Amino acid sequence: MAKFDRKIPYNNLPLLPPKTDIETKQILRKTISAGRALAQLNGTLLNLPNPTLFLDTIYLQEAKASSEVENIITTNDELYKSLVSDRKIENSATKEVLSYKEALWLGLEELKTKPFITTNLCVKIVQCIKQNNASIRNTPGTTLSDTEGEVIYTPPSEEHIIREKLANLEKFINEDETIDPLIKMAILHYQFEAIHPFSDGNGRTGRILLLLYIKLSGLLDTPAIYLSEYIIKNKIEYYRCLRDVTEKNEWEDYILYMLDMIEETANKGLKRLNKITVAMEEAANEIKKKLPKVYSKDLIEILFRLPYTKRQHLIDENIGNLKTVGNYLIALEEIGFLKSEKVGKEKLYLNQKLLKILEDKE
Repeated sequence: MAKFDRKIPYNNLPLLPPKTDIETKQILRKTISAGRALAQLNGTLLNLPNPTLFLDTIYLQEAKASSEVENIITTNDELYKSLVSDRKIENSATKEVLSYKEALWLGLEELKTKPFITTNLCVKIVQCIKQNNASIRNTPGTTLSDTEGEVIYTPPSEEHIIREKLANLEKFINEDETIDPLIKMAILHYQFEAIHPFSDGNGRTGRILLLLYIKLSGLLDTPAIYLSEYIIKNKIEYYRCLRDVTEKNEWEDYILYMLDMIEETANKGLKRLNKITVAMEEAANEIKKKLPKVYSKDLIEILFRLPYTKRQHLIDENIGNLKTVGNYLIALEEIGFLKSEKVGKEKLYLNQKLLKILEDKE
């Protein structure tokens, strides 16, 4: 194994696949349970009347959590209001989170026409996250430090070396079919983070790549899962495991961590999905009973797509004209289903039950 010194650019970062046992008994056992959890989530998503209904909400939650890993903090309330309202977004953290969500959608759209993860795709993603023309690092001096300012890692330096490492990563992702996709997902994530190809936005780009690979490998038809929440909760362990691969070639703990993340996140996602589905059914029954003239299946879907809605959303879905949908929303607030709030010149309507489910950490 290449000798590692945390203060010297890691130009000797070993190429993939790793030259060590990455399919230990423990890893293979964990792969089975993580795969089973993903399959259950996938089945539930495919059985939804509209599998894409909750994607905006799920990706916004992933964007929020992934940005939190980098200490970019905003609230759910601020985020959803900003997404729905027409006002100018002043909060820089909220802007960054919304750019992350946009980058995730961009990545998924790109996969439809070119089903490969490439260096160019990574560049497009980071440019969307950062809203600039960022490209592969070409200036020396990049180091990663801990909270005390101590250098803990110096990634490869020089653009041609970084591009060589990325070309090898590309080949591994798109051509190597000998490794179980879940194990491969863990390996590609480590390698991308170790290459650290950009001046900023590497962590968030790396976490988007996880979701794109889950889609690309067929593990989830719709990658409706947000993994970053687990990383926030187990952040110290995450960075320890990454460092142990770099410094000791200790892959097992790291791969097990990543498989745990998949299993726990899929199970939580399934629970949350079931809660939202039940809440939708209850809302449909309540509105049918109390406001039969207001009720429609399309209306229920709009009210559960995002926590906040407004008149224009209902008009866009042909629920009615401006006056009709205004009356519908007022009636829904009168029975306590929605709560209105003035944001700028607009009136937004909050589905409190949905927001509560999304904020529930259990």
